[in-house]
Amino acid sequence: MADSGSVMGATGRRKNAIARVRLANGTGAVSVNKRPFEDYFKTETLRTIIMQPFLITKTNGKYDVKVIVSGGGIAGQAGAVRLGISRALAAIDETLKKLLRTYGFLTRDPRAKERKKYGQKRARKRFQYTKR
Repeated sequence: MADSGSVMGATGRRKNAIARVRLANGTGAVSVNKRPFEDYFKTETLRTIIMQPFLITKTNGKYDVKVIVSGGGIAGQAGAVRLGISRALAAIDETLKKLLRTYGFLTRDPRAKERKKYGQKRARKRFQYTKR
């Protein structure tokens, strides 16, 4: 377990998004790319995804979160931030690791966009076949 004045950092990835998360003891303030959390993630669903690790571990309001996120779309970025927060919480307190693992918050989601293949419109969609 880390001491009370320490800062813990972790990295989270989802699709093409990369989030660098720093957790420090505080009042629960969350900033993303030097902007308030509510301004960056507009929808309530994305905000809920990000706050899930704190709600599950009952550490809501104990840590200040600073995030630098880049790449991907807004939903991928939210997933990357959640993974980063979960990893940082697990590093701060080892007893939370099992709880976070059961909810799947410490598992990196490997799904990504499939590459386009030659002779096709997209990854799987093909050009229309003409018989005559």
